[in-house]
Amino acid sequence: MKIYEFGTEHEKTFVMFQCAAEPWWVFRESAEAMARDCHVYLVIADGHDEQGTTFVSIEKNVSDAAAYLRAKGVRRIDGLYGVSMGGASVIRFLATEDIPVEKAVIDAGITPYAYPKWICRLIAAKDWATIMLGTKSYTLMKLFMPPERWTPRGQNPEEHYRRIFDFEKHHFSSRTIYRVFWSTNNYAMPDPVPGVAAKIEYWYGEEERKARKNNLAYTMKAYPRTVPREFKGLAHAELVMMYPERFYSEVTRFLQEG
Repeated sequence: MKIYEFGTEHEKTFVMFQCAAEPWWVFRESAEAMARDCHVYLVIADGHDEQGTTFVSIEKNVSDAAAYLRAKGVRRIDGLYGVSMGGASVIRFLATEDIPVEKAVIDAGITPYAYPKWICRLIAAKDWATIMLGTKSYTLMKLFMPPERWTPRGQNPEEHYRRIFDFEKHHFSSRTIYRVFWSTNNYAMPDPVPGVAAKIEYWYGEEERKARKNNLAYTMKAYPRTVPREFKGLAHAELVMMYPERFYSEVTRFLQEG
């Protein structure tokens, strides 16, 4: 695990958990935007950190991040954010760690399946095969995520995509990709989930509404005070990866609400 810090001069803390199968620097602009007001901890999971590690589990991702924060003297988190796999980390963090959280954003967070384990294995194998193809084929990567939509403003599409492809080809092992999907869909949660004081929003893009239906239902059952928030015209993880200024505006709005 690697944790990047921005805005270290600020007292207010903001912790970000990344999604799976993306290089850490696609989240940098949003982290830097939040660093105008907050001390930002951008958590990069094992297998994604350019340190030769292999992803193990959501449980380890959360416990390692919490241990790092405690070692840094963090005793309270003003804002906790995670997208997709990172959203799963936020869901577990709230239930299992003893660091108080004021407000949490679960952005398209993935929740544990209730299916039999053999079905879960089939789903994990399918997800693994899809991502492995996308990370090993430049053509398929552009097909899955069209450059005209997924190139940040001001960047050259060819350079941006070539940089991502080179990163994924050399840093995401087959074992990491499988474990990411297995664990993100099957991580453990306490039963019952303890009550938390944090105010929580569950975000999702309009284009993924159907895919997030069960995830939202699980989250609202686990954390009944959760408020859903849909973003029109957006797809999975698009807000944090593509629109740092809008991301900053939306997070700041939530953090400042009474």
